[in-house]
Amino acid sequence: MDSRILDQFRAIVGKDGLITEPEQLRTYECDGLTNFRVVPSAVVLPTSTEQVQGVVRTCHRERIPFVARGSGTGLSGGALPIESGIVISLARLNRILEVDLANARVVVEPGVINASVTQQVSPNGFFYAPDPSSQQVCSIGGNVAENSGGAHCLKYGFTTTHVLGLEVVLPDGSLVHLGGKTLDRPGYDLAGVFVGSEGTLGIATKIILRIVKRPEIIQTLLAAFNSTNEAGAAVSGIIAAGMLPAAIEMMDNLAIQAAEAAVHAGYPNCGGLLLVELDGPAAEVELLMAQVKEICTECGAWEIRVAQSEEERAVIWKGRKAAFAAMGRISPNYIVQDGVIPRTALPQVLSEIERLSAEAGLRVANVFHAGDGNLHPLVLYDRRIPGQEHLAEELAFSILGLCVKAGGSITGEHGVGEEKKKFMSVMFAEPDLDTMQRVRCAFDPERLSNPDKVFPRPRLCAEKPGPYQPHPLEVAGVAELF
Repeated sequence: MDSRILDQFRAIVGKDGLITEPEQLRTYECDGLTNFRVVPSAVVLPTSTEQVQGVVRTCHRERIPFVARGSGTGLSGGALPIESGIVISLARLNRILEVDLANARVVVEPGVINASVTQQVSPNGFFYAPDPSSQQVCSIGGNVAENSGGAHCLKYGFTTTHVLGLEVVLPDGSLVHLGGKTLDRPGYDLAGVFVGSEGTLGIATKIILRIVKRPEIIQTLLAAFNSTNEAGAAVSGIIAAGMLPAAIEMMDNLAIQAAEAAVHAGYPNCGGLLLVELDGPAAEVELLMAQVKEICTECGAWEIRVAQSEEERAVIWKGRKAAFAAMGRISPNYIVQDGVIPRTALPQVLSEIERLSAEAGLRVANVFHAGDGNLHPLVLYDRRIPGQEHLAEELAFSILGLCVKAGGSITGEHGVGEEKKKFMSVMFAEPDLDTMQRVRCAFDPERLSNPDKVFPRPRLCAEKPGPYQPHPLEVAGVAELF
């Protein structure tokens, strides 16, 4: 990158806020999805909104593409750098600015770690509900970009439910405020548009979060079944009974083996493991937990265990939260997907995944937010074996195709990013994609903010809508799934 431009960045963020050494830049060449790697031209680490504005204004003036990055834990390539572009790391904007318990609000900077919000407010009986498995390391800014979920989003909702307002630096460097501390503000829900936009509309520098009062009692049940089909039937039975648990999670035997090897959670060796968490008034939870036990028993559960202490409950959840990272115990490499299906399609889709796994000769471990149909199939492979990485990618994409055919989605919480963008034309018609592009152009007409992500092909803001002829590679990557 031109030294003149680097000097401009250095003047804004200081000498220790600019990274240009090739060895250090490689730290930022990918996010949690390591299949794609691009070394950025530079990385800047601002410490204030004003510095973010200064950096973005320079990028706008010099037509330099930029990618905002939080903790780098994303799993769709959303924070993948752009050739000849820069990364704007928000790791140093990590302050909790305001805690308003009376109104159940917290104001944070984007680099604040997810779990830190609950740690801050838990002594006063509150918690922050969205809880991705990476919540000990992922940042709120990244959660906002991807509209992240977690185990407890079945009852409490995704990130978008808990973001009331945002301070945003637009791609031209101007500052706007979307939403606010009050509920249901008049006008367009631009905060709702921004959450889940994957960094394509600008950079959030302050975020107003809604926190929730901790319920009177929390009970966590573990149930062991011979198969995931039996566990899935129990999930359907619980929902059909009119209950809304705080969480319903499922793991198959391969995932159980990995979690046990990693954290020794004490899981039984079974074909399908179900975790059900209920919270609320004590009398209600006791009554509903009795019903959950009965439903699990009727569906074939041969072991049912309810955590008897907060410590035991934490151990149960530790195994589930560690499931992704634990795959390294049983496989040198893996790909994780996060398709969504209707709950009623779970048995058929799991059977198809098993068939595809056998045909490919690769193991697939299954972990899911069973209550809302969000699957997390983990395709296990060994990169050292020639061709196996490509085979694993094909299998992972075939599983996404199954989800769409079942009436579901290509992503529930990980985002589209770089990895899944070619599948957007499978889910959406061309007029739908054109409408999305018009929203993007309203925020970023120069296409500088995380360009070339989300959409299946580059789109210019001056481009007129018309018949879309897909790129041959896009056809080759998708057509065989249907």
